[in-house]
Amino acid sequence: MNRTTQLTALRPGTSTPHGIAVYDPAAYDLTTSANALHRGAAEVLAGNWTGLSTVPSRKLYPHQWSWDSAFVAIGLRHLSPLRAQTELETLLDAQWGDGRIPHIVFNPAVPLDAYFPSPDFWRSSTAGRAAGAPLTTQTSGIVQPPVHALAVWLVHESDPGLSRARGFLPRVYPRLAAWHRYLLHRRDLGGAGLASVVHPWEQGMDNSPTWDAPLSRITPAPARSFRRADLDHGAAEDRPTDLDYGRYVRLATDYRDQGYADGEGDFAVEDPAFNALLIASEHALARIAEELGAPGAARHARAERLTATLVERLWDPAEGMFFCRDVTTDALIPERSVSGLLPLLLPGLSRDIATALVRTLHGPRFGLGDTTRLAPSYDLTGEAFDPHRYWRGPAWFNTNWLLERGLRLHGELGPADALRAELLDTAGASGFAEYVDPYTGEACGALGFSWTAALTLDLLHQQGQDLHVRRSDQGGDRA
Repeated sequence: MNRTTQLTALRPGTSTPHGIAVYDPAAYDLTTSANALHRGAAEVLAGNWTGLSTVPSRKLYPHQWSWDSAFVAIGLRHLSPLRAQTELETLLDAQWGDGRIPHIVFNPAVPLDAYFPSPDFWRSSTAGRAAGAPLTTQTSGIVQPPVHALAVWLVHESDPGLSRARGFLPRVYPRLAAWHRYLLHRRDLGGAGLASVVHPWEQGMDNSPTWDAPLSRITPAPARSFRRADLDHGAAEDRPTDLDYGRYVRLATDYRDQGYADGEGDFAVEDPAFNALLIASEHALARIAEELGAPGAARHARAERLTATLVERLWDPAEGMFFCRDVTTDALIPERSVSGLLPLLLPGLSRDIATALVRTLHGPRFGLGDTTRLAPSYDLTGEAFDPHRYWRGPAWFNTNWLLERGLRLHGELGPADALRAELLDTAGASGFAEYVDPYTGEACGALGFSWTAALTLDLLHQQGQDLHVRRSDQGGDRA
């Protein structure tokens, strides 16, 4: 029996030969097409598994990425809670002494020219020595959105017995607490309490038009000073431009040469999605603390204070969405990105704000349920919109998964169900693409992308549970 078969053949509560509990879609009486989708997603994750972690894509992204691994673990928990725990533990093993979780953990077996910027560019063990970078594990020096505590909590919930038996939460809780402490203190560059990103790659939406204005102040690195490996595996028209890349490289070079010290660079932005994920993870960290017998009230209270600060600093009631704030100019950046809708996942939003976000999501700028199948990454009416170019318009599965959770949290069950259905349909039809044209669902970027497959599994599991509950409510499962 191969690995994929092991991960899909057993029923909930049973184990593989390795003692790994798995989720079986047949237990929820899903349709044949849903079972096929489940198997396809499991095959993607099996193919991208390296033994200790999952690469986003074998060719385009051949290392471990931070927020990718968090989303991957959220899906993996339905196949193998043990493997999901291992995914997160591997990432956290590369944490720096100052608390930061690097956005890439490099696999030393991968050739240096397979990805740029490579370990010899970041020089983490030397340039990051003062910040406590690991000596034996090579990483990048920047971070990515803090989805990790949320992922840890969801993984724990998938099999609390296994989690407790392995001491999963006691091991990872101090690391997650240090991670949040780093963001809330070292990265409070605006002085108001929100975390700032110091590079577009940190926010995760690399070439969003949101960054165009603050990046325009950055002198790009000479094109001859680096070689882009991404163009070996992706179409140039779907990727960031050479000018963008030159500025990314300049920012990263300057940050490295400053010893990865925060607060000394020319780029600092308070982003609504990054901070919303920090707040959601702070709520999750409170639940983890409570599970471990410690009080969680202070963390919940901090999350609520951060929510209030997010609204005060980044909310625009006239536009019905959140905006990034350029810390250098202390002004909002007037670009409408999907980042400005993602605070919908926060429980502490007022009803008025949640309603306005839903209205904007379904309105002409994002068109969900009307002109678009999935929410685009950028304003459909914006001059910079491009349905195929990375984060300048295409729809991404992780952001739409977060929106689906937010819609459901705020009682928008019909739109949430519709978005879930579109996500599942598009994931399968696109070959689990990295991102898609928001109008047509046409695949863009890498195929067999890990977080697309993982979040498909999560949505299938949720759909199966909903179906099971409905049938139980109707008496269909009675003996």
